[in-house]
Amino acid sequence: MKKPQERYTSQDLESRNYSESMPGSFPYRRGPYETMYAQRPWTIRQYAGFSTAEETNAFYHKALASGQKGLSVAFDLATHRGFDSDNPAVAGDVGMAGVAIDSVEDMKRLFQGIPLDKVSVSMTMNGAVLPVLACFIVAAEEQGVPPESLSGTIQNDILKEFMVRNTYIYPPEPSMRIVSDIMAWTHKNMPRFHSISVSGYHMQEAGATPVQELAYTIANGLAYLDAARKTGLRVDDVAPRFSFFFAVGMDFLTEIAKLRAARELWATLVRERFQPNNEKSLVLRMHCQTSGWSLTAQDPLNNVVRTTIEALAGVLGGTQSLHTNSYDEALSLPTDTAARIARNTQLILREETGLCRTVDPLAGSYAIESLTSDMMDEALRLIREVDDMGGMMRAIEKGMPQRKIQESAAARQAVIDSGGETVVGVNAYIREEAGEVEVFDVDNRKVREHQMRELEKVRSGRDAGKVERSLHRLKQAAENIALELQKKTDQTPGSAPASESGSGSESGEKPGDSDSNLLQLMVDAARARATVGEMTAALENVWGRYHTDPMPVTGVYRNSYRNKSAFMEIVQEVEDFARKEGRRPRILVVKLGQDGHDRGARIVAAAFADIGFDVDLGPLFLTPEEAARQAVENDVHMVGVSTLAGAHKTLIPQLMKELELAGAADIAVVAGGVIPEKDARWLKENGLLEVFGPGTRIPEAARKVLHFLASRDKKPPGK
Repeated sequence: MKKPQERYTSQDLESRNYSESMPGSFPYRRGPYETMYAQRPWTIRQYAGFSTAEETNAFYHKALASGQKGLSVAFDLATHRGFDSDNPAVAGDVGMAGVAIDSVEDMKRLFQGIPLDKVSVSMTMNGAVLPVLACFIVAAEEQGVPPESLSGTIQNDILKEFMVRNTYIYPPEPSMRIVSDIMAWTHKNMPRFHSISVSGYHMQEAGATPVQELAYTIANGLAYLDAARKTGLRVDDVAPRFSFFFAVGMDFLTEIAKLRAARELWATLVRERFQPNNEKSLVLRMHCQTSGWSLTAQDPLNNVVRTTIEALAGVLGGTQSLHTNSYDEALSLPTDTAARIARNTQLILREETGLCRTVDPLAGSYAIESLTSDMMDEALRLIREVDDMGGMMRAIEKGMPQRKIQESAAARQAVIDSGGETVVGVNAYIREEAGEVEVFDVDNRKVREHQMRELEKVRSGRDAGKVERSLHRLKQAAENIALELQKKTDQTPGSAPASESGSGSESGEKPGDSDSNLLQLMVDAARARATVGEMTAALENVWGRYHTDPMPVTGVYRNSYRNKSAFMEIVQEVEDFARKEGRRPRILVVKLGQDGHDRGARIVAAAFADIGFDVDLGPLFLTPEEAARQAVENDVHMVGVSTLAGAHKTLIPQLMKELELAGAADIAVVAGGVIPEKDARWLKENGLLEVFGPGTRIPEAARKVLHFLASRDKKPPGK
C-alpha cells in the first residue's frame, strides 16, 4: 500500500469519491449496527487453551468471573492435525500450544460447569474441524443444551490453512466439501452459531501487508459463498452467519482503515456477485486479535503498550469482539498475571475512556476516510488478480498468494534487520541488562500420560461394534465424495465445470442431508465415543493426508536490505569460507512436530540463501528421525530448527540423538523462535550450539554460524 500522505484535506475525500453513510446502513463502512458500542460494547474474549481440559476449564472459570464474555478455545497441534494424543508422531506437541482434545469426554471436562446455552464459544479449528465440532455438539447435548441453543463460531477456514497456517489434513477439494457440509448442517440445526470465521489474522502473522490480508480474506469469503451456492445452498442461507477474523498490528491509522474498508468491500462485492434478498447477508461482522508477531522477547513489558495501541485500533475500527495478547507470549504461553493484564486492557478501554459513547468517532477524518478508500481500491486490485486466475482455490494451487505473502515477510524482516524500521528494544533503545521474565511451563510428558490414560478409559468403556459401524459410514461417505470429485475432474470438454454442477452428489443429495452430511456422520461417531484421531483417519484412509514442498523466496531479503555495505560484508565472509573449505556452508532449516507456523523458517532460509549459504528447507511436520536423515543425506554442516509451539525440550534433544545414532554427531544444531531463557540454557547444556531468539538480526546469526563452522574440526560433515 502506498504510504500515507503528510497532510490530508477535504479535497482528498473528493478525489476518492467519498460519500458519507450512516452506521448500520449500506455499505457499512461506519459499522454493522446503527448504535454500535453505545448499545452493546464489543465482546471481550481471551484465546486460551493449554495442557489438559481440566486446567483450561479452571482458567475459563476465572476469566468469566473477571469480566470476559465469551470463550475462545486454543487447541494443541496434535488436535489440529487430527491425531490422538497417544500417536507417536505428536509426542512433543500434546498440550503445548493449546488444550488436548481426544474425545467427547475431554470436551465435556473442558466446559464443565459452563452453561453453553449462555456463553458463546469460538473455536479456532480447521484441519480436524469435523471431529472437534462434533465432540462440542455432543458434549453440549449431554450437558442438556441442544444444537439450536449453541452460540459461537467455528473457524472452518481451510483456504487460509493452505495459504499460510498449514494445519490442514486433507487435499483441497474434499476439504472444501467439509466446509460446505458444516455450513449446511449448522444452517439447519444451529441457527445461532457462526459456521465459518474467515481469517486474515494468520495471513498478517505470516507476513502479509494489511492490504494483502484484507484482499485475500475477502477473496476467501467470496470463495466460500461460491462453494455453498454450488452445492445447493442459497447465499441467504449462509452469509448471515459468516464472521471474519482480522489481525490488528502496529500501523495504527492503516489498521483502523483496514477494518472499515473490509465492511464496505464485503457488502459491495456480495451484493454485486450474489444478489442476496436478506440485507444481513451484506453485513460483515468481525473478531479481531492484537498481533502476536509484533510482540518482542526483548524488554517484553513494552508489549503491554503495543497490545493497548493495537486494541484501540480494533475498537476504533469497529470490531464486534476482541482478543488482546499477553505481554509474555513471545516467550511462552501466557502466565495468569499476563493474561489478567491483557484482559484488563480491554476493560479499561471499555469502562474508562468513553469510547463506547460515540459510534465510529473517527468518521469524517480526512486521513481515515482517505486511507479507507485507498485500502479498498488496492485490495480490489488484488481480488481481481485472484479472479483472473480462476478464483482463490486455483490461485492457491498456483502458489500466488503464498508467494506474495512470503515476499512481503522477507522484505519487512530485511528492513527491520537493517534498521530501516524501528522496533523499540530490538534494534533501537535497547536495554543493556534484561531481567528474566516469569514464563508458563507445561510438562509435556505429564500431559501426554494423562491423555493416554483418559483415552484408554474411553476405548475400554465404549461399544466397539457401534464405533466400528459409525467409522465405516464415514469411510463410505468419503469414498462417495472421492468418486464425485473424480467424475467432475473427468468431465469432457464442453460439459459443465465441476464447480458449477449443482447438487452435492449424483443422487441429488444436498450437503445438509442427514444421511450423507459429514458433520452429521461425525456427530453420530462422537456419540459412540470414536476419538478425534479415529474419525480423522476414517476420511484420511480414503482421501490421504496432504503435503506440500516448501520453497524459499530468494532475492527479496537481499534487495530490501537498507544497509548494503554491511550486508555485503557478511556475503564476502561466506565467499571466503567457500574458497577455503571448497564448498559453501550448507544448512538445513526445519520445523519439527506439528507446528505449521513457518514464517520464521522461510525467512531464515531465504535470507541465508541470499547471504550465500547453500540452504535446504525441509518439509513441514518432520519427525526428529526424518530431519536427521535429511541432514545426513544432504551432507549439511548444520541443522537450524525453527520452533514456536513449545515442543523444543522434547523434539530438539531427539533430533540430536538421531544425528548421533546416524553417525553424524558433528552436524551442529541451532534453534530459533520462542524459547524461554531457562529452556535455552538447558538445551545448550545438552548439546545445542546456539539459540537465536525473536528479534535476532539474521546477518548477525549468519555470521555466528559461519564463525563456528570456520573454527570447528575440519572433518567432513555427516561422515
